[in-house]
Parts: sequence; C-alpha cells; structure tokens
Amino acid sequence: MRLFAAVVPPEDVSAELASVVGGLRKLPGADEGLRWTARPGWHFTLAFYGEVDDELVPDLSARLERSARRTEPFPLSLRGGGRFGGRALWVGAAGDVLTMRLLAERAEAAGRKAGVSAEQQHHRYRAHLTLARARESADLSPYVSLLADFTGRTWTVGELCLIRSRLPRSGVPGEQPHYETLTRWALGAGA
Repeated sequence: MRLFAAVVPPEDVSAELASVVGGLRKLPGADEGLRWTARPGWHFTLAFYGEVDDELVPDLSARLERSARRTEPFPLSLRGGGRFGGRALWVGAAGDVLTMRLLAERAEAAGRKAGVSAEQQHHRYRAHLTLARARESADLSPYVSLLADFTGRTWTVGELCLIRSRLPRSGVPGEQPHYETLTRWALGAGA
C-alpha cells in the first residue's frame, strides 16, 4: 500500500484556508492550467514512503508511535505561500517549525529503520501544504502574491498520522487521490 506520515490541520483551519483558496481560484486561468488539491486531503507530508509491503506496516507503525511520543505538541499556523518551480503552489507554516522539522526527521528515520525506503530529502525539510499543481510550468506569481499576507489561526499540533494514498484509476481529468488515515498517534507523553 502507498503510505506517508503527515500532520493534518483541524477542520476550522482547513475551512479558513478554503476561503482563501476560493479567492485564488477566481483568478483568470486558475482552473485551466492548475489541478487544485481537494480540501479533505490537505496535509503536511512529513515522510513519503511510497509502496510499502503489508508485513512492514506493523514495525513502521510502532516506530512512528515512538516518534510521536518523543515529540511534544507544538503550535502551528498556516502562513504565506510559495512555489516549487512553476509546477507546485503551496501555503507555508509558521509557529514551531523546528519541532515540525524534527518530527519529519523522526518519521523519515522510522521508515528507514523499518526497512521502508522513504523518499530521501535532498534538501532541508520545508513545511508546506500543496494547494495546486501545474501539468506544465506556469506563472504562479499572482497566487504567491495573494498568499503573501495570509496568516491563519494558530492551533496545537497534537498528533502524527499514517495515511494511505489511493491514486485515481478512472482516468477522469481532475480526479483526486483518496486519502485514508490508518492510524493517529498523540504527540508527547513519553520518551
């Protein structure tokens, strides 16, 4: 099964972001060259594991649970935005991003120790929630400009999630992956 570790914003934070994304989608050409991610699937990926054999999932889960227990809850908010090249538009994070980075490093290490070949980070972890992707390179600067002043409400990140991703198979343009949270672990409460 295709798996990743993530932090999922609470519903009210997602609703606040949805309002901002609604404004972005009104820009000229927003629905022509961009494929927008669906709100129910919004998340901060910490470690992407790809296809994982069923027999490795229990060990991966145990290691992620330990990672969660070793990481104290932390404040986070959605803030600003950016792009990766001309292909991905994202909203960023503010708050205790150092603890978020530490949790991402622990989630990646959990996969490695469980024998799951996680997608290696070739750069320092940057907390981001992907809003849209372009099929071809696009000018994302108008969207980034509108996100520049956005600051969402602060919430306390209190759990680490293991999420299964099912890619679309119908071939229908715009169909989104389906995300299923398999397990949630509370942060903190031990070493």
